Amino acid sequence: MVINEKVKDILEWVLCILIALVLAILVRYFVGTPTVVKQYSMYPTLKQNERLILNRLSRTIGEMPKRGDIITFEEPSKVSVDITEANLDNPVAEYNNEPESIWGKFVYNVLEIGKRSYIKRVIALPGEHVKIENGKVYINGEELKEDYLEPNVTTNTEDALGNEFPFTDFTVPENCIFAMGDNRAHSTDCREFGCIPLEKIESKVWIRFWPLNQFGKIDK
Repeated sequence: MVINEKVKDILEWVLCILIALVLAILVRYFVGTPTVVKQYSMYPTLKQNERLILNRLSRTIGEMPKRGDIITFEEPSKVSVDITEANLDNPVAEYNNEPESIWGKFVYNVLEIGKRSYIKRVIALPGEHVKIENGKVYINGEELKEDYLEPNVTTNTEDALGNEFPFTDFTVPENCIFAMGDNRAHSTDCREFGCIPLEKIESKVWIRFWPLNQFGKIDK
């Protein structure tokens, strides 16, 4: 009888732990999750080692982000497309790393083990024509005002080695967005690999909670 009671207590604890884990996974996937800024591509808006809370409700309901939103998205399979290979009629980033098994999909997409993500700012939306020239961004022929950039920052159309970016003059496909980092000269973004499909957008950056003296909602 004593043994049965002990077994019952253990099973109850195991059940509570399992329920807590399932709830944590559901909240993390569908509602929000913390993350750490690891690179300098969004400087000065976001700095390395800052802690953020990501809002995933927009992904849950399939909402298209707005221009100026800072989002996270899955890293494309190919992060640098040669200009001779770029398809400007369908300038969409390549994704072919999706696991085939159900367990593999769960581990990759839900637990996010082995997945890499980028943090960038939405610049252009479906159907809009993007052109980058003379250090500026033009949307449908009009210069985009980017007050979030540091003074004297320009939008380059080639990398540090002089290789021209392939995606600097095109129309954003349906259900896709074009995004770039605020630190334009040090950002691997859609200029190199193409537009991001809506289903690959993971979250919107919501709150900075570290350092504490900068705690608060992140505005455009």
